[in-house]
Amino acid sequence: MSLHSTDHKRGAVQSEGLSRRGFLRASAAVGGGLLIAFSMPSRFAALGEAAAAEGFAPDGFIRIGQDGRVTIIVPQVEMGQGTFTSCPMLVAEELEVNLSQVGTEQAPPNHTLYSNNLVGFQVTGGSTSIRAFYEPLRKSGATAREMLIAAAAATWNVEPASCRAENGKVIHDATGRKLGYGALANKAATMSVPKDVALKEPSTFKLIGTPAKRLDTPDKVNGKAVYGIDAKVPDMKIATLAICPVFGGKLKSVDDSKALEVKDVLQVVQTDDTVAVVATNTGAAKKGLAALEIVWDDGPNAKLTTDDIVADMAKASEAEGVLVRHDGDVPKALDGAEQTLDAIYQVPFLAHTTMEPLNCTVHVREDGCDIWVGTQVIGRAQAVAAELTGLPSEKVVVHNHMLGGGFGRRLEIDFIAKAVELAKQVEGPVKIIWSREEDIQHGMYRPYFYDRLDAGLDSNGIPVAWSHRICGSSVIARWASPAFKDGYDFDTVDGALEMPYAIPNVRLQYVRHEPQGIPTAFWRSVGPSHNIFVVESFIDECAAATKKDPLDYRRALLAKSPRALAVLELAAEKAGWGGPLPERSGRGIAVQTVFGTFMAQVAEVAVSKAGEVRVKRVTCAVDCGVAINPNTIEAQVQSAIVYGLSAALFDEITLKDGRVQQSNFHNYRAPHINDMPQIDVHIIKSSEAPGGIGEPGTSALVPAVFNAVYAATGVRLRKPPLNSDQLKV
Repeated sequence: MSLHSTDHKRGAVQSEGLSRRGFLRASAAVGGGLLIAFSMPSRFAALGEAAAAEGFAPDGFIRIGQDGRVTIIVPQVEMGQGTFTSCPMLVAEELEVNLSQVGTEQAPPNHTLYSNNLVGFQVTGGSTSIRAFYEPLRKSGATAREMLIAAAAATWNVEPASCRAENGKVIHDATGRKLGYGALANKAATMSVPKDVALKEPSTFKLIGTPAKRLDTPDKVNGKAVYGIDAKVPDMKIATLAICPVFGGKLKSVDDSKALEVKDVLQVVQTDDTVAVVATNTGAAKKGLAALEIVWDDGPNAKLTTDDIVADMAKASEAEGVLVRHDGDVPKALDGAEQTLDAIYQVPFLAHTTMEPLNCTVHVREDGCDIWVGTQVIGRAQAVAAELTGLPSEKVVVHNHMLGGGFGRRLEIDFIAKAVELAKQVEGPVKIIWSREEDIQHGMYRPYFYDRLDAGLDSNGIPVAWSHRICGSSVIARWASPAFKDGYDFDTVDGALEMPYAIPNVRLQYVRHEPQGIPTAFWRSVGPSHNIFVVESFIDECAAATKKDPLDYRRALLAKSPRALAVLELAAEKAGWGGPLPERSGRGIAVQTVFGTFMAQVAEVAVSKAGEVRVKRVTCAVDCGVAINPNTIEAQVQSAIVYGLSAALFDEITLKDGRVQQSNFHNYRAPHINDMPQIDVHIIKSSEAPGGIGEPGTSALVPAVFNAVYAATGVRLRKPPLNSDQLKV
């Protein structure tokens, strides 16, 4: 997704409309050196209006020190997706330095200064990091390069055109003179910022497109990397907590006398729905928590079950929804169809289960508040702490750390707010750690969806009508309300609104239905995690109804989407589509165009007579535009497939008596090593704008597996996770 108008013949970013499109400025860095700041306006004006009203402010900086070290201060957090390597690669490419010379610092909270231009404020999520920063970071690197060349030319009294940059130095070929960036940084800071900066042609890239080793790997291997849960502060106390097991319930009473008798327990604090035990160490805090005698008021959701929620949703789905897409005349096309199909698809609530459980360290004082945490929304973390403490935001300092998994859970600030409320009652800093049980049973969950579909096929079995009614929660309506417009939002319908298939009559509706008694939130692959499963499963049903090969059926519908067709063909070829398989084995395919990336996956499964499903192989073809770092792309696809396997094979969150029934990995499973299939990732070389890569692999995996199970057994399942009872022979 291009953020600037670029003349690809000259490789120059155009200056026309620069104040509107984004611009750079330069100054001397503190302590000497060159500082480059770049701006990036928001694509979503409704989300970015407040920031825009405050005038220009840079979104990030490149700092070049007198030692020649290049540092990028970026708003995107590192949570395993490789941001702290790919962003330096973009700068280093244009700046003509080795990747080893470039480092990254985490930006502090400031929505105005560090806005993600694809969302409108400071946030890491939605596979937007490279899409948002690809051109601005390159442009910043190129600008710094040209200013350093200008500084060297002025020093030597030669024309800048006679100089070039290479390997962290400016070289004057005619005389052989060289100056390192460190020696030039101060003078470069006084040079004028060029209006037109030549960006390198892709054919001349030295770093972009190469399988670079991640810069953060050594510290993660040797233990130097610091996550939120690793935070250590002088005089820090430890707290464990118990939250009312029913959402909406309250604390009725607590007898803490036995807890206070536990050695090293210091105090017991509480909020309206939480009790926490504060101690000098984790062991004492856990023992103290176990000694509490708590009485809860379960509140209005005390008898709530998943069945109750689904029944309400099923009823709500019967009503007409907001019309999101209306092509042609669907009712007429259905009436005239040779064959019609209808189906109901559901997807369950899902937890995030990050490897690093929720945690937050807080020190509240009269004159300030410090927070040590790993969050995807650092500005919101600062804002909620300021609100709860009554302090101005500049008195709240958020020390953001690497995240041991985010997956959308750390896009929320509920746990930070709770930590601040508890810390207000504690003298000095306190680290509050959620147990795995508290993490799973008091999370915010991928929404449940209940979808109704109809299709009409012509005499050749080709769909001439497609009707899809989505019923479920809108996370956007709560999380970024200005983006919820006309009764729907872009995320909830993503993957269903812009299908790659050429179908003449399409109707898409959305019925917003917020479930009672359970909070919903983004989950890895967000809206497409639900919509791609539904669309790709139902298109498979259409193929089966006409007894056509699922690959051939999709191929015929993708003539107008050549990039989608290319990944489909490549995945099928590499998977050996159509080759012989043992009895009760099958291959399933899915294709999608989401997050700016085109992807197809083929899953190969074997189903035992007892109904147990083994995913033996997953073949993925991906066209994500310019591939910044193929190593990272492959790793992210593999990771997303693993995450999707959990949803396909094992997991769902259910409620009984208002309580989440799952509590740890024994009943909310992650795939074990023996569950893992062979995963083959094939990247299509492309010069298109980069797409997102952290999430697409999850949404494509689930329908590929379910379609493979149908191919193996003839049983069509329409709700994850797979039910082995329905697959028994």
